[in-house]
Amino acid sequence: MSDKRKLMYTSRIPVRWGDLDAYGHLNNTVYFRFCEQARVEWIEAAGFPVSPDRREAPVIINASCTFLVPLNYPATVVVKLYAGEPGRSSFMTWYELHAEGCEQLFAEGASKVVWMDHQTGKSVPLPDTLRALVES
Repeated sequence: MSDKRKLMYTSRIPVRWGDLDAYGHLNNTVYFRFCEQARVEWIEAAGFPVSPDRREAPVIINASCTFLVPLNYPATVVVKLYAGEPGRSSFMTWYELHAEGCEQLFAEGASKVVWMDHQTGKSVPLPDTLRALVES
């Protein structure tokens, strides 16, 4: 799979006071939540509701984040989600996190999305419509 990235979605998420750590910065775990929220919004907007009732759905097999500059309250985080060339059952996603109104990159992350059959626990081919969206 290549490292070719395509901007797929942008999400704006407000930082809540409770998202901060003891140092007054956005807690490290919240960055992962923000990436997750952007990914879920994008997948649902693409026509794939995220629900435990669906037999086939996306799962994440790895995730990473590099924290570059602390984010503080108050702020609205702009999460840009990029996707890479799909494989049979998976594709890479990358994230850039900025504060609204600021071009500075505060954090960047990545995760690998795998389409899985929840009954068998095995990967299955990506849905054709999702593959076309990522490839277009």
